[in-house]
Amino acid sequence: MNEIPEDSPQRFASDEARWAAVLARDVAAVDAFIYAVRTTGIYCRPTCPSRRPRRENAEFYADAADAEQAGYRPCQRCHPQAASLPQRHAQSVARACRLIQHADTLPSLDELAQVAGLSRFHFHRVFTAVTGLTPKAYAAACRSERVRQALTRQDTVTDAIYAAGFNSSGRFYASAERILGMAPKRYREGGKGMEIQFALGECSLGTILVATSDKGICAISLGDDAEQLLQAFQEQFANANLTPGDKRFDAWVAKVVAFVEEPGVGLSLPLDIRGTAFQQRVWQALTEIPLGSTISYAELAERIGSPKAVRAVARACASNSLALAIPCHRVVRSDGALSGYRWGVDRKRTLLMRELAQGKAAK
Repeated sequence: MNEIPEDSPQRFASDEARWAAVLARDVAAVDAFIYAVRTTGIYCRPTCPSRRPRRENAEFYADAADAEQAGYRPCQRCHPQAASLPQRHAQSVARACRLIQHADTLPSLDELAQVAGLSRFHFHRVFTAVTGLTPKAYAAACRSERVRQALTRQDTVTDAIYAAGFNSSGRFYASAERILGMAPKRYREGGKGMEIQFALGECSLGTILVATSDKGICAISLGDDAEQLLQAFQEQFANANLTPGDKRFDAWVAKVVAFVEEPGVGLSLPLDIRGTAFQQRVWQALTEIPLGSTISYAELAERIGSPKAVRAVARACASNSLALAIPCHRVVRSDGALSGYRWGVDRKRTLLMRELAQGKAAK
């Protein structure tokens, strides 16, 4: 899914959009382009506090290098030739992330702040805003990924636990189901022994795949090709026991299809939702968006208390494997454009039109 975050440069692809950003001093445009003023020979950031030029005197460049090649000199107020504050923050956080990723144990907050070149308090706030996670939660996510990789390489589960940085097997097993979505041994064997029922069918949106574990529905996928949908799911659980659904399962699939056709009826079935703590915060917020309504990625980030984590929110939407049940299709760009959708923009448009009509009919 190619979601376009609120701060994406694609928002400023036209001169009209760039000029609107200059007039509004839109902070989302700070690294998207440079504007220059013909009458003064100076170029600025879109957020520069200087007086705005007349529209006919402004022209736009991709970056400072292009503006200087055209003969313009940098503004002494906004210093557009230097790294912006968001860029400096991103670089600082990247250094801290690399330290976390390569450390056997989580570095202290003071150590991370020192590497980032920020105060302890400021670093924690900036890191959380940029990544959408606290340093501790980010370290936990990295360790979870390491244990997934180690389980496929080490001779025993115990070896994998310690190779991933856990200092005791008890601490790992206490969180194993949350980290892996299944028992460690089962994960190590590619889901061997897991019983997953699935069914492929047709609905008004094309081909649909529904799959369940013993905990509930673990996948709802939409597409145009049944084989591609099934192959993608089989790759996730290469050694699981995938079986066609029984009669009881057929009733579940019928409820899912009915929900696709008429979202207003709701979906009263258990869900097997697996994701990081941040993803689950985003997904929970998605389920609280009313039928027939949409919000922007920036608004969604605000709702979960991470207003600067717009890109992370978009990635969480892209990671959703339960179409409609977790309604990521209700998130749009700030200008109302639909942008990308894991199961196709046309389906997203159809879903929103259908939900809007049902929402109006219910009033």
